[in-house]
Amino acid sequence: MLREYFGKMRGTTKSPPRVSISEIAWSWIGAFSGIGIISFANYNIFQKIDLLMIVGSFGASAVLIYGAIKSPLAQPRNLVGGHVLSALVGVASQMIFHSHVWLAAAAGVATAIAVMHVTKTLHPPGGATALIAVIGGEKIHSLGFMYALFPVGGGVIIMLVIALLVNNIPKNRRYPEFWV
Repeated sequence: MLREYFGKMRGTTKSPPRVSISEIAWSWIGAFSGIGIISFANYNIFQKIDLLMIVGSFGASAVLIYGAIKSPLAQPRNLVGGHVLSALVGVASQMIFHSHVWLAAAAGVATAIAVMHVTKTLHPPGGATALIAVIGGEKIHSLGFMYALFPVGGGVIIMLVIALLVNNIPKNRRYPEFWV
């Protein structure tokens, strides 16, 4: 019984092959453009009016929507829905359990995963978005549910637009695979 249990941890397939230099270059261009525009806006426009535009989980989303564009987890529904719903769950968790950060963090991430499953919007960086709502500090907490619209919603829309533009330039790339 234990042997069978631990045997599952060996995996069942080999590592996937390397991607082409072209694929790497287009992933780099997309990630640089998407994160670059959001970062530029954050540090040169929104910081002056004490607003946030960038969220740490956007880095992980960049890996998916610019580097793994065929993945179901990288599609627009998952990107936008996963982040926005997880942000709402994270804020609610922080508000309910604010005096017990460990509980707010655990409940926020776990509930965000459940909500993403139920709504077919599973996007792994959404878990980080929920966690950031809990541990993000006073600047994030003061936004309340607006955190889900801005910076999260606005940021993912910018990243999505860049993904649509960049990922469809080369003939051998196509994004998205599906919308809903």
